[in-house]
Amino acid sequence: MRKKDIIEGVVDHVEFPNKGTFSYEDRTITVKGVIEGQKIRGQVTKKRRNGGQVRLLEVLEPSKLEDVQPECEHFGACGGCFYQTVSYKNQLKIKEGQVRELLKDFVPNEKWNGIKGSPKQWGYRNKMEFSFGDEVKDGPLALGMHKKNTFHDIVNITGCKIVDDDYNRIVQCVLNEVKDMGLPFYHKMRHEGYWRHLVVRRAECSGDILINIVTTSQGAADFTKLVEALEVLKLQGQIVGILHTVNDSLADVVQADSMEILHGQNYFFEEILGLKFKISPFSFFQTNSLGAEVLYETARDYVGETKDQVIFDLYSGTGTIAQMLAPVAKKVVGVEIVEEAVKAAKGNARLNGLNNCEFIAGDVLKVLDELEEKPNIIVLDPPRDGIHPKALPKIIGYGVEKMVYISCKPTSLARDLEMFREAGYEVEQAGCVDMFPGTVHVEVVTCLQRVNS
Repeated sequence: MRKKDIIEGVVDHVEFPNKGTFSYEDRTITVKGVIEGQKIRGQVTKKRRNGGQVRLLEVLEPSKLEDVQPECEHFGACGGCFYQTVSYKNQLKIKEGQVRELLKDFVPNEKWNGIKGSPKQWGYRNKMEFSFGDEVKDGPLALGMHKKNTFHDIVNITGCKIVDDDYNRIVQCVLNEVKDMGLPFYHKMRHEGYWRHLVVRRAECSGDILINIVTTSQGAADFTKLVEALEVLKLQGQIVGILHTVNDSLADVVQADSMEILHGQNYFFEEILGLKFKISPFSFFQTNSLGAEVLYETARDYVGETKDQVIFDLYSGTGTIAQMLAPVAKKVVGVEIVEEAVKAAKGNARLNGLNNCEFIAGDVLKVLDELEEKPNIIVLDPPRDGIHPKALPKIIGYGVEKMVYISCKPTSLARDLEMFREAGYEVEQAGCVDMFPGTVHVEVVTCLQRVNS
């Protein structure tokens, strides 16, 4: 076997999220983007003494786990969903198996609670960011999702299945209108152009919709006809706000240098587990509202008895978990680095009549040095990379009897659990909650109990 050789093999094992291995000439070969049981063809990119790595070129034969036809017309071209040829039952089986393998050293079978599925397999997302671009170089203006394995090319989206069909109608309407304006899309490499993103948010509880059109300042568009076209669009929900955001950042992220309201308002309300949350264009909120109820109910069950307890909710976002625990706790202190999220959390607490929540804006690593109050229980919901290595000893240093750790990246959780074990904590119970059907992502909720100092 040499570099650039084309080889074939049957994937015999897959690690989270979709890194497979197969045997070839007594070597263990790794390949990304595969399902166990697939026969694949790939090109060798790395060669080692006993192994190697290939880039996936083609799936020659499907896996036995691939037991359904794709629902979405864009599957294969779009880089969004991965498991559309896999029934939801098998998706859950795959995800649970991969997480169990990752956490096998920390969670014995009797403490594993399995996996809970999303209440909705399709149309579950409450937020979607679409990109302007072209499907082929110098082709006509497109609006949709990135093509699979590409940074530049865009797939025109007409029938995405993981969002409500209102999204597809809005995308088509916006694209039709902006094509006539004659302004170019923003080229990420040249940093030139005007149209950048279309962000659509929709409340699960009411169908209220916010539309945010993101551009650079390298041009000026008259949005009158676009707003009029959106106002008369036939939708299941209702548009409560149309916004124009200017973003001149060189990074390919949606942020605001300035924002104006073209129609209506810049917020709506979502409801989860009887609590109301005000959602603005840049609010962080779980993208699967019904799935979030399952996730937070699971976390609340793991926390258990909270009467007369002080709870620290670290990496608290907009304070969803804190507000669920507040009615049955003495006090909840939320810490979050994103100031806008903290502002939203404070507003939501007032909205829900909760006066025993305190939200602090700052890095958990630094804020813990300044807090005089001591917690009885700690809830952790860190970003994908997990808990900062320097913050971990400070969290452990409180010596609380119980912690609940919500993780959106199981590999980060496995790394952090090693540190917790060394400090005298063991997993009391754990399980998965699937928030993202069709994709490789899954949430894990873990309850940690202190067994020795």
